[in-house]
Amino acid sequence: MTATLFDLSAPALVAPFKTQLLKWIGNKQRFAHEIAGYLPELQGATYWEPFLGSGAVLGTLQPARAVGSDGFLPLVGIWQTLHDDVDLLVSWYQERWERYSRASDRRDAYEEIKASYNAHPNAADLLFLSRSCYGGVVRFRAADGYMSTPMGVHQPVRPESFSMRAKLWRQRTEGATFEHLDYREAFSRTQPGDVVYCDPPYTHTQTILYGAQSFDLQDLFARIAEAKERGVRVALSIDGSKQTGDKLLHVGIPEALFEREVMVNVGRSMLKRFQMEGQSLEEHVVTDRLLLTY
Repeated sequence: MTATLFDLSAPALVAPFKTQLLKWIGNKQRFAHEIAGYLPELQGATYWEPFLGSGAVLGTLQPARAVGSDGFLPLVGIWQTLHDDVDLLVSWYQERWERYSRASDRRDAYEEIKASYNAHPNAADLLFLSRSCYGGVVRFRAADGYMSTPMGVHQPVRPESFSMRAKLWRQRTEGATFEHLDYREAFSRTQPGDVVYCDPPYTHTQTILYGAQSFDLQDLFARIAEAKERGVRVALSIDGSKQTGDKLLHVGIPEALFEREVMVNVGRSMLKRFQMEGQSLEEHVVTDRLLLTY
């Protein structure tokens, strides 16, 4: 790489956008503006996010033309409904919130919604579960995709608040289309000059995500290399350091694939918060690598 590990190149100033639509493990909402500041100007090109998740960088960037995609169909269904019928999305959330809030035992109501999702994975149940599960850590069993996260200790946002969030997100993603795509197919459709931001499952911390157990980071590196050869500009968030920056995680980055590497402090580990249940997280500060091919 042509830059030092702690690259001091000043990013562009991008206004923070802190209104979260979905709770999701690895959610970049709090520092998405920092990542967006390192992305190149689109100048009419298409912005791609092939590991969409919570869509934090897309929502912060507000590109005029974008494709947000993911290999997880229920998640993509949430984004497609946001785009096509935001009132329906709000009604999904409101119906489940009311069922949950009015129940004599909210834990039972939560488990009923979770059971409904696990019987038939769907966007409507997943939407509420993402906002009501413990720590926003939507985790899945490797063997069969069973969503196993228990109910959170927090009260999910009221439907009025969710409605405002959803309508704001609908406006900010006006230029985007949302598709159910494997990341390989998304990369194959990019054109010279396009910008791709990748936020894949992290090798050291996110194996509980849907599909993460079989995710091959080296294959992604190969797709990035091919795209770079075609003039596509790619930014990749991946494991950096943990435990107050003392341990830099090895992920086998190919030589000369990336031109710059910067470190983004992402604060306390979301997964550790779930695992340690209220214990001190002072020793679990996480830093991400942001790798740039340009």
